[in-house]
Amino acid sequence: MAALKPTGFVGRIIWLGMVPDRDRQLRSDPVSSLRAGFGGPEGEAHGGLTRPSCSRVKAQYPRDTVIRNTRQFCLLGAEELADIAQRMGLKALDPALVGATMVIEGLPDFTHLPPSSRLQGAGGATLVVDMENRPCVLPGKPIEAVHTGFGAKFKAAAKGRRGVTAWVEREGVFMLGEAVSLHIPDQRVWAHLAEARRA
Repeated sequence: MAALKPTGFVGRIIWLGMVPDRDRQLRSDPVSSLRAGFGGPEGEAHGGLTRPSCSRVKAQYPRDTVIRNTRQFCLLGAEELADIAQRMGLKALDPALVGATMVIEGLPDFTHLPPSSRLQGAGGATLVVDMENRPCVLPGKPIEAVHTGFGAKFKAAAKGRRGVTAWVEREGVFMLGEAVSLHIPDQRVWAHLAEARRA
């Protein structure tokens, strides 16, 4: 039996971007296509096969431990991005301001896609969902530069809507307008999840 189940859910890429220099800016530069290698999007500052560990995995590793980079892509659901903007009191929120790599419309409850799901472009390039991307304060600065008085509102508005991080399983090119198919692990939810969350 196959371990990954095609779902019939198909989204569409409506925005692509890359951060060429993370030390200079968090803001993404919009692009019409992205070449994805095993190290992530080519030219992207968040790429690489490995990365230094950060506060997100502080329970597992001391800061700056070299670990596998499962955060090569920052993916957002278009519907959730619109919801974030509304909750902030904005008509729209440019995905470039939050350092997005890709925005996909048409996949419901995007931020809560099961870890290890696959997002497969029509051309064959495939991403593996790592987990929910928890919102932080860093996008506040680029947002504030464009929408004065709104930067500090992002973190709370984005809770549960910030999308997911992902890494490349099959190399290829992602294009604006391309269809993306969702495949999920054919596995029931772990029976002890609620108990683990209480620990």
